[in-house]
Amino acid sequence: MQITYRKMIRSDYEGAIDLWQALPGMGLSGADAKTEIEKFLRMNPHTCWVAEMGDTVVGTILGGNDGRRGYIYHLAIREDLQKQGIGKSLLQHCLDAFADAGIQKCHLMVYHDNLEGIAFWEHAGWTIRRDVHTMSKEIT
Repeated sequence: MQITYRKMIRSDYEGAIDLWQALPGMGLSGADAKTEIEKFLRMNPHTCWVAEMGDTVVGTILGGNDGRRGYIYHLAIREDLQKQGIGKSLLQHCLDAFADAGIQKCHLMVYHDNLEGIAFWEHAGWTIRRDVHTMSKEIT
């Protein structure tokens, strides 16, 4: 069956969360609740994409920006469809949208033990930064 790509919309949430929950290496939190993803989509309508097979979401990418840098979250492909170019296509749609918005650099986070994810990103031309650390703080 053919894969189609389109911008992610609110009604894609159920398919997306089902996909994310089924994949090893995905870090999910309260920020992935439906209301939070809907807010993210309102703020980033051009940089979030889904891949579909028929009416089923089989891939996602969430892209957001602060006006200066792009950030990628939840590039996820259904396990049985991985390594077929779907992730690369979703990534390119997102990066093209960033470029159209004037964003010149993009960042993402990958868990240290997600070796397949790291291999994907390195193959796609991304580099691991060893000169910075990610720091987080719960605000609420």
